[in-house]
Amino acid sequence: MPGLYLHIPFCKSKCVYCGFYSTVNQKDMEKYLTALDTEMVLRKDETAGDKIRTLYFGGGTPSLLQPAQLQHILDNIHRNYTINPNAEITIEANPEQLTSEHCKSLKSLGFNRISIGIQSFHDDILQFLGRKHTAKEAMQAVENAHAAGFDNISIDLIYGVNERDNTLWQKELDIAFGLPVKHFSAYALTVEENSLLYRRIHQHRDVEPDEDLASVQYKILSEAVTNSRFEQYEISNFAVKGWESKHNSAYWHSVPYIGLGASAHSFDGEHRSWNAPTLSGYFAQIERRKPCHERETLTDIDKHNEFILLRLRTASGIDLQEMEGLFGAVQVKSLLCYFSSEVPDEHYIRTPDRLHLTAQGLWFADGIASGAFLTNE
Repeated sequence: MPGLYLHIPFCKSKCVYCGFYSTVNQKDMEKYLTALDTEMVLRKDETAGDKIRTLYFGGGTPSLLQPAQLQHILDNIHRNYTINPNAEITIEANPEQLTSEHCKSLKSLGFNRISIGIQSFHDDILQFLGRKHTAKEAMQAVENAHAAGFDNISIDLIYGVNERDNTLWQKELDIAFGLPVKHFSAYALTVEENSLLYRRIHQHRDVEPDEDLASVQYKILSEAVTNSRFEQYEISNFAVKGWESKHNSAYWHSVPYIGLGASAHSFDGEHRSWNAPTLSGYFAQIERRKPCHERETLTDIDKHNEFILLRLRTASGIDLQEMEGLFGAVQVKSLLCYFSSEVPDEHYIRTPDRLHLTAQGLWFADGIASGAFLTNE
């Protein structure tokens, strides 16, 4: 059980694109931390003695917590789980919180990786997205984290925003590449059903993101990366070699993990489970001392389809020998037949032991993967 994820659902404000569970009401924060303590105790045996190799504080905005609150959580994690001495320990943060002192505090607590939600280096774009920082604050936050001793810094960017043209997107990439970061994630703007952007569009206050614009800007991104120190290792993730996110990479390779907190998901290799998706539901779940809200057992078809979907998201793709060991030679032959007959040659590369998508093909990864899915029919 090498991965442990903690969901901290509190935010100062809601970004227009966000579909993750979060709340701007912080009155229940202490109650939430107490519930997390209880959940850790309830689920401490799920690791079966394995050491935790990655620890990830996501949200929401985990950096809203005070140092003493973060220390309390970390102490309880160490009390209930065995953490590998070389564990990757990540915290997500917003730029406006990352003063020099706050960065030093996070480093002293034991965090060795920080993921900064920048999204854009242009103030107009930030305002549209509902971000509370400026472009200047974004760049300063990275410098503050670096000065505090964070070698492993990641930043998030969003492309496909109608208000940003291709020239500006290239300029923003140039800024990102010039910062002391080892990793960045870039996501196309999407309309999540429970997001503010979704409501705005349906109220005719905004328009749908332009898919053609996103496609072009993804191509600009891919080409820019080939001339930088970064390498693409997943559809939306790029890193200096050796600095890939260990935590997220484990997700894409179906490695088990525990998710703690409201709306958090878990995977033990055979089952997926998830906690109640609201604070009230989560508190009720913990009061009943119920380890998870819902649970599903993966069928062989589920495992096959998830394997295809997740592996094709990565630049390394599918290890054909691994697939044969898991699902049999017939399924490998079927997959290769599908690719040779249905997938354009420029979208994938086949070697004797591996099948992976090209940078161009990664843009279509989900659609390509779905064509290889097994069904119950």
